[in-house]
Amino acid sequence: MPDTSLTNFAALSPKQKLVWSREFWSATRDQLFVKRFLGTGENAMIQRITELTPTEKGDQCVMQLVADLVGDGVVGDNEREGNEEAMQAFDQTITIDLLSNGVKSKGKMAEQKSVIKFREQGRDKLAFWAAQRVDQLAILTMSGIGYGFKNNGALRIGSPFPSLAFAADVTAPTSKRALMWDGTSLQTSVTSSITSAYIPKYTMIVDAIAYAKEHYIKPLMNGGKAYYVLLVQPGTLAALKKDPDYQRAVVALATKGGIDSPWFNGATITIDGAVIHEHNLVYNTKGAASGSKWGAAGAVNGTRTLLCGAQALGMADVRPAEWSEKMFQYDSQLGINVDKMFGFLKPKFFSINENSFEDFSILTIDHYLQ
Repeated sequence: MPDTSLTNFAALSPKQKLVWSREFWSATRDQLFVKRFLGTGENAMIQRITELTPTEKGDQCVMQLVADLVGDGVVGDNEREGNEEAMQAFDQTITIDLLSNGVKSKGKMAEQKSVIKFREQGRDKLAFWAAQRVDQLAILTMSGIGYGFKNNGALRIGSPFPSLAFAADVTAPTSKRALMWDGTSLQTSVTSSITSAYIPKYTMIVDAIAYAKEHYIKPLMNGGKAYYVLLVQPGTLAALKKDPDYQRAVVALATKGGIDSPWFNGATITIDGAVIHEHNLVYNTKGAASGSKWGAAGAVNGTRTLLCGAQALGMADVRPAEWSEKMFQYDSQLGINVDKMFGFLKPKFFSINENSFEDFSILTIDHYLQ
C-alpha cells in the first residue's frame, strides 16, 4: 500500500520535471572530468553506449571490439572467394545499475527561501555529487581498483558502491598492461618494491609510448596522427616539470612555433604523442592507512598513472537522469531525489600479438608519489 501521508509535489508537471531532469544531467555532464573523453565512436577513449542491444538474455548494453586483420591476403590471380579473412570481434557486455541521492529542505521557517531557489540549489549540489561519483568510478574502473576503495586509497566505509551491479566487473590490470617505473626504466609492476626513488621522469613518457606502440595498444587518431592520453596525479606532473629532460622537451616544442593542439580540451600539454591530463582523482595511496600503502613496509605513497588509447573504457548511458520531488511534514518540507542509470566496463580481448587476454587499450604505470 502506498504511504498516503506523503503526497507528490504537485507544483511541477511531468514535463516540467523532465526539464529539471535534463538540466540536472546537463549540469552534471558539464562538471564531469571524463566528459572530455566521451564519444560514441570507436575512436573515443571512453566509448559511450546509449542504446540497448537485444541478446539471448534480454536487452543489454553491448560494446563491440574489432581486432585488426592479421592475414597476408591473396596475391596475383589466385582464388579470392573462400580465402576471405574473418574479422575477430569481441562483444563486451556492460552491466548497468541505478545510483540515487536526494536532499530535503529543513522546513518553511528554516529556509525562508522560495521553493524554486531550493530546487536550483538542490540541482547544483546533486549535479556536483553525481559528477564526482561518476568520475571516481570511471577512474577506479580503468585503474583496476575495486569500489571498496576511494581514489586516494582509503577504504570507502559504509558505501553502497561495492554492491553496484557492475562492481564485480572491475578487474586488475592484465599482465602485459601493468607496468612500474623504477626511476630509470619500465618494469613489470610489483607495488611492494616501490620506493621513494621511483620518481617519474620524461623518459617514462617516451618509454611508455614506445611500449604502447610495440604492444599494439590501439591509439586515438586525429588528423592522421596517433595519440595516447596520459592521466596523472598533480604530484606526478610536478615531478615531471622538475625533470631537466622534460623541461628541454617542452622548450623544444615551443621553439617550433608552439605545441600541438591537445587532442582533448583541458590537456596540460601534448608531447611525444602523449596528451597529458592531471587530476587529483587519479588513483594514489595517500589516503591509505600505514601498512596498506605501497613499498616493502606498506608505507610508501604511490600512484597509478594511466596511458589510454581508443576504447579504453566503455560507459553505458542509456537514459536521462530522473528527477523526483515529494513534500514531507504536512507540505512543510520539500525533498528532491535524482536517479541515474549507467555502468562501466574496462574491455578485454584476446591479443594475437601477446597470445593472451589483455586489457584492450589501457596501460597502467605504478610509481612513487611525493
